Amino acid sequence: MTAADPVLGVAGLTVTYSRGFGRSPLAAVSDVSFTVGRGETVSIVGESGSGKTTIGSAILGLQPVAKGSILFNGADIAHLNRRERRAFREALQAVFQDPFSSLDPTKAIGDAVGEPLRVAQPKLTAETVRRRAAEALDRVGLDPGVMRRFPAEFSGGQRQRIAIARALILKPAIVVCDEAVSALDVSVQAQVLNLLESLQRDDGVSYIFISHNMAAVRHISDRIVVLYRGRVMEEGAAEDVCDRPAHPYTRSLLASVPVPDVRAQRERRRVRGLTIAASQAGAAPQSGCPFAPRCPFVAAVCAAAPPPLVAVGGGRRVACARIDEIPPADERASLDVTRAREGQR
Repeated sequence: MTAADPVLGVAGLTVTYSRGFGRSPLAAVSDVSFTVGRGETVSIVGESGSGKTTIGSAILGLQPVAKGSILFNGADIAHLNRRERRAFREALQAVFQDPFSSLDPTKAIGDAVGEPLRVAQPKLTAETVRRRAAEALDRVGLDPGVMRRFPAEFSGGQRQRIAIARALILKPAIVVCDEAVSALDVSVQAQVLNLLESLQRDDGVSYIFISHNMAAVRHISDRIVVLYRGRVMEEGAAEDVCDRPAHPYTRSLLASVPVPDVRAQRERRRVRGLTIAASQAGAAPQSGCPFAPRCPFVAAVCAAAPPPLVAVGGGRRVACARIDEIPPADERASLDVTRAREGQR
């Protein structure tokens, strides 16, 4: 899978929220750019409030775009109105976080799964819609005999399978999976992730997988975009980002993932300790790198301006002014905040 022939290209995306009269808008997403190839899974990761869901909403047309472009098969869909968006509703679908609230409790499962088909293709007969809904349920591992049952009769994992069937019934080019497994038990998460991968192999659908769960992201992703306070900190192949994180923020995210390896646990405790100590040492001016107040490697240069996202080789991009000076992530040499801040003096 490759992004050489992107089905979606996001360039310079900026999304703002109004803060009321007399106050400047809040930039929830600032100058974000990435591409999604056909049959590729691109994950957007970061802490709560980093702007992940806002990006997904902008792509789906649920959130207005202040600046930038969103190219779908070469057509800019960033600033379309609702009527103009109708031409793209079959190609762009979503699976949301909560399987308990994403389904109408008063609507039978067959009707819920078939609803997108009825809306997008109103000329289809009721029998055709029922048949295709049954086929969609069968593809996600559910017996079509459940079509007359209601959401309350299903577990969380089963409801998410129903939501996936509903999203894929239109055979979309892209599905935005917004925290699609975070509300599920760990064992069920694995089942849903495997299901998404299987459907992707069959249909060639592309996923934008939005999550804070680095373990799930590592399992399903081809490429990863690391987001912090609305800005891209790092982007690259999933294996590179997870095994050899370049940006200090990516390292702190990975340090929060429980691991059984004792040596890895020591390294991750060290990274967490450095990050905590840096945040306690004081915040850098907010005109610079947004992660500077928490970064153990912060220096004077980090306060000058937000660092640009630059290529560092191997298809990876990193936004860090000191990327050439930071020791590799797998280096076990003991570091402290004083040594990391030597560039300030």
